[in-house]
Amino acid sequence: MKLITILVTTWLLSLTAWGHAGAPLGPNGGRMLEFSKDGSVQGELTLTNGIFRVALLDKNRKPVALDQQSLTVQGGDRNRPEKPTVTRDGNTFTFPALAGEKYPLVFQFRAKPNARAVTARMTFDASICSACKQAEWRCQCGEDDDGPDHDHDHDHAPKKK
Repeated sequence: MKLITILVTTWLLSLTAWGHAGAPLGPNGGRMLEFSKDGSVQGELTLTNGIFRVALLDKNRKPVALDQQSLTVQGGDRNRPEKPTVTRDGNTFTFPALAGEKYPLVFQFRAKPNARAVTARMTFDASICSACKQAEWRCQCGEDDDGPDHDHDHDHAPKKK
């Protein structure tokens, strides 16, 4: 019985730590998105002057040149989602920020035109975290930051399939 108690306690503690790990950030300070099933392609999402940029990175977080890859984005109000136009600017995908301070974003990435799409999801939240002073969508708070000055809830854990 003691072993079961220890295992359950360990499991619960690991869930707490995993759920408050913070958003992974890339080499340019952007939010990392997984664009492959094996970790070989990631996207680094940054926002400057109302324009989102998505740079592709390999598993070592080195830039990947845009070739046949494609990206579509959908987000905004869940009842009336928008699909902003995604363009290419050098080696990055770009699209305009949507209206609002908080909304879901769904990315569909294809490595090649006929490849199966890989979907990544996140919530864009422009409010500032009182603990780490970053925008919520880039929040880096760890589990130890949950205190009286850390007044928001995190939803950084990957969704279960």
